[in-house]
Amino acid sequence: MRVVIVGGGIIGCLTACYLKQRGASPVVVEKERMGQESSWAGAGILCPIQPWLYPDEFSHLINASLALYPALRDQLEAATGISIEWQQSGLIAPFFDFDRSDDYHAALNWSARLGWKVESLTPEAAVAQEPMLSRDHLTRALHWPDVAQLRNPRLLKAVRAWMEQLAIPIHEGRDVIHIEEKNNQSISVQTRDGQSLEAEHVLMACGSWSGDLAARIGFQLPVQPVKGQIVLLKDHPGLMKHIVKHESIYFVPRRDGRILAGASLENVGFQTGNTVRVVSKILSDIQRVASGLLDVEIEQQWMGFRPGSPDGMPYLGIVPGFERLWVASGHYRNGVALAPITATAMSQRILTGDADIDLAPFSLQRSMENVQKIGYPV
Repeated sequence: MRVVIVGGGIIGCLTACYLKQRGASPVVVEKERMGQESSWAGAGILCPIQPWLYPDEFSHLINASLALYPALRDQLEAATGISIEWQQSGLIAPFFDFDRSDDYHAALNWSARLGWKVESLTPEAAVAQEPMLSRDHLTRALHWPDVAQLRNPRLLKAVRAWMEQLAIPIHEGRDVIHIEEKNNQSISVQTRDGQSLEAEHVLMACGSWSGDLAARIGFQLPVQPVKGQIVLLKDHPGLMKHIVKHESIYFVPRRDGRILAGASLENVGFQTGNTVRVVSKILSDIQRVASGLLDVEIEQQWMGFRPGSPDGMPYLGIVPGFERLWVASGHYRNGVALAPITATAMSQRILTGDADIDLAPFSLQRSMENVQKIGYPV
């Protein structure tokens, strides 16, 4: 069975690998270069962002995905020799008296309900655990010791090497402009350079560009780009020990001493580049939340476009009105965390019509809830 995957991010490429393992013949088509958009730009936190704001079905999907990561990590490293720099650094969420909202009790309740180990910290205990935290105005904190992270570019490098071993074709620099089913027997993908690819099934996994492609095909898929800007800091390894997640900023410390600080949420279309306003806001939040980092070096900054959805949850499944067109998009701020379960479930659905996990809560026809809480910024 031939499957064309439109989109060369981590979702599309990992799904291609799983399809190939299940006996299919996947082909990946990418408009630019593989993995150079949100899959590359993200921070690699293996934990949902504010999961207590989502329905529990989303948290079950996250739990199922994170449970697959140890095996995926081992498989990638054994097959390619490339470390994805997976590390269990833990996550601390500090709370200050100047916060706009207080999710402390909601986070505790969610953790107990979904089985996430968490401990409550006094200000003194929080600073003892993470000395880079600001002491001023700190009221309490939560610590999830089992939260892990990985390095996105290294994950993509490993997946690409695995794809080459599996002999999966990757067509880069080919922009898909239309997809059309033909008499329920096959489906055709047309690219801007005039080429056509025929297949039994097509999976749209083109991230922030999925909504525009869907409109050209003739259906609605409310996925929009949500721009995020990140500042990269650099100091000696071990300066910051934990992932730190505050309502206005997060920090992700890497093994080599680099620390990611980000990331903005901007509904500005496909406007590229870092801006003075947003970078200044990130630097101000560093001073408020982690004043221990004020003397570290600023190495660089970058940005990316997250594929946002109205309720913050991905679209996974068949496109209504089609027999052979599938979608895996709208993962918003959780694409890397959800990549293993998305690839597993979509490869199962495409090849067998069923999956080990219920994808009904993520269908294109679901009703929208909590839109103003966790959806893309209006």
